Amino acid sequence: MNSNQKIGRIAGVVFLIIIGAGVFAEFFVRQKIFVTDDPVATAANIANNGWLYRLGIVSDLVMILAFFFYPLVLERVFKHVNKNLSKLMVLSVMISVAILCVTMLAMIAPLLLTSGADYMVGFTIDQINGLVTFFLKLHTNGYFISQVFYGLYLLPLGYMIFKSSLAPKIIGVLLMLGCIGDQIDVIRYFLFPDTQSVLLQNITTPADLGEMSLCLWLLIMGLRNKKVETEAVV
Repeated sequence: MNSNQKIGRIAGVVFLIIIGAGVFAEFFVRQKIFVTDDPVATAANIANNGWLYRLGIVSDLVMILAFFFYPLVLERVFKHVNKNLSKLMVLSVMISVAILCVTMLAMIAPLLLTSGADYMVGFTIDQINGLVTFFLKLHTNGYFISQVFYGLYLLPLGYMIFKSSLAPKIIGVLLMLGCIGDQIDVIRYFLFPDTQSVLLQNITTPADLGEMSLCLWLLIMGLRNKKVETEAVV
């Protein structure tokens, strides 16, 4: 196995951890516990399923930690394609990771609010229920802010894949389109949150397809063993 294949497969494993941890936290924890437009039921679910909720927090932290290392692994190969773009890729992810870490505090707050601790005696049940929903919505907003930079990292990565052919060019195209889609999705969320447009509601599909395809390619094939010249940046 050549060095590019090895690095690519390591990156694939790391990204698989990101996907697995993120899917578990979202679909097996949050969507089971959070009840849309029902603060009472949501707060009760958190209080009655504290261990599951904590497991979701840990899964999110595992995802964030893996996401931190992911571009550092890829940079070992892509810095030879375009040094500046590889730095932009890493920097974009690091900013996204920092925002996600801060946003996790909003996920921890509902756990503290529903803990029944003595310091909560000054709050009524209705106030606690309202605060739980407030912090969960704050977490969602923080996630979309991080998506600005999460989406941005797709552009340099997609471009470098397209130019170098270290992976199929179509994956690079999907990632670059995914960057545009993610930015549009952020605008949609903050300016048109109640939109019923099928197109806008599925605007992140290219990013999803690109990243899933890249993950599978890295796991199965790794990165191609191609000698690439560092691209000059004017």
